[in-house]
Amino acid sequence: MELLIAFGTDDEKNLNKDHVGMAKYYYIYKFSKDKEEFVERRENVKFKEDKSLKHGDPEKAKATSSVLENIDALVGRRFGPNLPRLSKKLVCVMIRTDTISNAIEVAHNNIDRIIEEKNKGKDRKHIILEA
Repeated sequence: MELLIAFGTDDEKNLNKDHVGMAKYYYIYKFSKDKEEFVERRENVKFKEDKSLKHGDPEKAKATSSVLENIDALVGRRFGPNLPRLSKKLVCVMIRTDTISNAIEVAHNNIDRIIEEKNKGKDRKHIILEA
């Protein structure tokens, strides 16, 4: 099974420090049986267009979701109050690490757990992983 997993970043190297929905970019990787491959960088354009959107705003959740269309899982260090809304659309994975490369390794090592949660559909819960 292949999964598309997004990693929120501001500097293209580290996971962003704020809620993942506040990231400037999402780095998209395709995870397959034994490898991860960079697919694309998506700019968080919708959020940048409206600076008045606050944490927990349903419109902000919609904006983030639209940027993450066709994504199976979203990885970040922190999630905000929109976590329940995002979880209905994708697997939210909180990983306690700094770099995207470390987060990729942790996601790879826990891919079965991510797939299991993805298969729960709208009943899925977020996952917390340690590096």
